[in-house]
Amino acid sequence: MSQRTESAVRLVILLAIGTMAGAAAFTHVHDLSVAHGQPHWIGWANAVAVELMAIYLGLEIRSRRRTGRPVGLVGSLLVAFALLSLAAQVAEAEPSVWGWIVAAVPSLAFLALVKVVLSNAPVTPPADEPDQPTAYRYEEPAQATDAEPIRPAEPTPAVPAPAAVLPPRGVVQSNRPHVVGIIR
Repeated sequence: MSQRTESAVRLVILLAIGTMAGAAAFTHVHDLSVAHGQPHWIGWANAVAVELMAIYLGLEIRSRRRTGRPVGLVGSLLVAFALLSLAAQVAEAEPSVWGWIVAAVPSLAFLALVKVVLSNAPVTPPADEPDQPTAYRYEEPAQATDAEPIRPAEPTPAVPAPAAVLPPRGVVQSNRPHVVGIIR
């Protein structure tokens, strides 16, 4: 499968999951809002606010990371809106463990999809280094093809390290501290 075909298949899957998970999440938030006394249009407004806010906050986190700005508050808001969406999913479910798990799947799939899509950082080619002046460049000397092979130089005799020079006894006062940096 070519890279282009794979990208097209990934896009179709992304759109299908996003559409279905988003529709389920929007519907659950809408239905929960209406069931608790909100007018029909406000139920849809709540659904749009809750679900699109998670997407927007994901985009904002990506933008802030790219520019090196802090993401703490935005990340906290993302978690809060994700939990709000998840709570609406679970509240509309049959009151059983499996009912809650099945109801949570669209919201979790939608959030996972947003996370995967938004975590793909765009590939940026490495910046070219500016041209350096030729005076600072090191160039290899040309190798002579007719010359004899270079033999290693004869080892030089080791030179002993110089002896430490100490002051004569009695010159240094014994009451002075021997640690540098301590002042009395």
